[in-house]
Amino acid sequence: MFRLDADPSLLRETDEQRQLRAVLRDLLAETCGIEEVRTQCGSPRGHDRALWQRLAAEIGVHGLTLPERYGGAGCTFAELAVALEETGRVLCPVPLLSTVVLAGHALLAGGDPQACARWLPGIAAGALTATVAGLLHPADVSAEQGPGGWVLRGEADFVPDGEGAELLLVVARAPGGERLFACEPDAATCDRIARRVLDPTRRQALVRLRGQPAEPVGEPGQAAEVVDAVLDAGRVALAAEHVGGSAHALDALLAYVSQRTQFGRAIGSFQAVKHRLADLLVEVEGARSASAYASACLAGGAAQLPVAASAAAVACTGAYRLATAEYVQLHGGMGFTWEHPAHLYLRRARADEGLFGTGEDHRLRLADLLGLTGRTG
Repeated sequence: MFRLDADPSLLRETDEQRQLRAVLRDLLAETCGIEEVRTQCGSPRGHDRALWQRLAAEIGVHGLTLPERYGGAGCTFAELAVALEETGRVLCPVPLLSTVVLAGHALLAGGDPQACARWLPGIAAGALTATVAGLLHPADVSAEQGPGGWVLRGEADFVPDGEGAELLLVVARAPGGERLFACEPDAATCDRIARRVLDPTRRQALVRLRGQPAEPVGEPGQAAEVVDAVLDAGRVALAAEHVGGSAHALDALLAYVSQRTQFGRAIGSFQAVKHRLADLLVEVEGARSASAYASACLAGGAAQLPVAASAAAVACTGAYRLATAEYVQLHGGMGFTWEHPAHLYLRRARADEGLFGTGEDHRLRLADLLGLTGRTG
């Protein structure tokens, strides 16, 4: 029987988390208005490097979940989830998901103290951007050991923030089986080609490795365990981002329908509009609860994390899809224009639906985890 086993104390927002949320919201309101987001997306890096460093230096976002011995704050994922929700609310395009969540968890899950000591302090300080390759999508990468050390050959596609990341963590085939490797891409041995994707706020790239020098992280045979840990962390992080984006859409709609008038009345007073907003509120609050529980499971290392992560993925992705659709439709003709911010949120919601598995993938996984596979009726 399924049982909730997260630490109840992790489900309640603390005073420190509320203060973190307030500070982040003020900073992002100053630096991530919709026009600033458009400008950042169009820049060579795809994000504002100064903002990236301010988030690290002034607030310490990058190191929230990293151990103190590696320059982090030693907090739990519940604190990082607050930051992810706030960046998701404004579509902040900084590579927080790829660097701090995916790459950071890959290094920690690899259990290699030398690799962690080399790269995690740079991540915590905002001096290093990183990502993972071959973990989110099938890849064809092999590792060979030569006179000068390990080299990687092959390619991985749709690597998040892969075009500009300064550190790549790659799962590759090695003589002893699949293994995690770390490399600092060199233009002489690594080609990175930006992909044209639906969501301009989350860049992806094709990475071709042509004898790229690399270093193994952890021991042989750990790759599958590392991949599982990183994917679940990514699902929980994405759920928090989607809660933030859904909340923004709901708030924007409430403000709009309270001001927009037809037939001498605010359209928010029409029963049909009220029903749609009420349904959306229920979805958003349900997503918020699922995200909070998943974050608590990850923060406390609960055994139910796989179930919580996939449940949050289903609930939060579904809420975001509905929220962005209503964001567009209830703004009428204006909501369908490129000038309106709604389309950027719609693109983020649609593009993220398959990032760590589709809704169908998660439902099948939940059925298997809960022992429901094969049931009928």
